[in-house]
Amino acid sequence: MGRDTERGARRRRRRSRLLIPLVILAVMGFLYYRPLSSYLKTRDELGARRDQVVALRAEKERLERRLARTTSDAALARGARRIGFVRPGERLFIVKGISTWQRRHSTAAP
Repeated sequence: MGRDTERGARRRRRRSRLLIPLVILAVMGFLYYRPLSSYLKTRDELGARRDQVVALRAEKERLERRLARTTSDAALARGARRIGFVRPGERLFIVKGISTWQRRHSTAAP
């Protein structure tokens, strides 16, 4: 019986030697899980924000070009003429019945 108890003690020691590193590894995994998942989530959000910044910079450049085009003298003159302004010395003619004239001439053409 002395030998059996000795073997049992050896097995328990061997088991504890294998179990201790596994327990330590499990605890380390548990402790690293939350910071690691937080890091990965933050990294993904940062990538999304960078994509937004790139898109917003492109939009800003497009709007700046559009602003430069619309504030030129020629663009202002076109806009003024569109709403009925005329230059000094010019005459404004108001033509009525254009749609009626177009209907008559479009049906009369062969």
